[in-house]
Amino acid sequence: MAVPALPLPTGGVTHVLEVVTMLVALQLVVGRRRIWLPARWQNLQLAGPSREKLLTVLLRRIRWLERYSRPRASWLFDHVATASVFGLLVFGLTLGAFLAPPFSGLDTLPSLGVVVLGLGVLMRDAVLALIGVAIGAVGVATVLALGSLAVKAAEHVI
Repeated sequence: MAVPALPLPTGGVTHVLEVVTMLVALQLVVGRRRIWLPARWQNLQLAGPSREKLLTVLLRRIRWLERYSRPRASWLFDHVATASVFGLLVFGLTLGAFLAPPFSGLDTLPSLGVVVLGLGVLMRDAVLALIGVAIGAVGVATVLALGSLAVKAAEHVI
């Protein structure tokens, strides 16, 4: 009798980027002033035929956010503790994206939350950072809820 194949994580580029993001986030949590990456990752080029198109779209979205963003509660970003909290949030949201079932698209909201949170920190806009946390939290909650439903459905089948 043949054993059915189980879907396994692809270990593709998204997982590599998520692992790198979690590594950087942990360094923020412990308060490193200079981020460490393995030497072979330091000069890694993300290239491909759609790179220019992606960069154009990405920069257009960032410029749109810049129009509405302004320094709000920027004093929050001057503390070491804020960097640690930022690191914990980025780690948690990235872990949520990492644990999403492969090819489900459920990693999108937690990942988008990390991006918006990061832009909020870069632009020193606490409101934008909180919007990023909210987007990511909805994404992680969705991953957990659908995962819980899938486990319960599997228990009834078995």
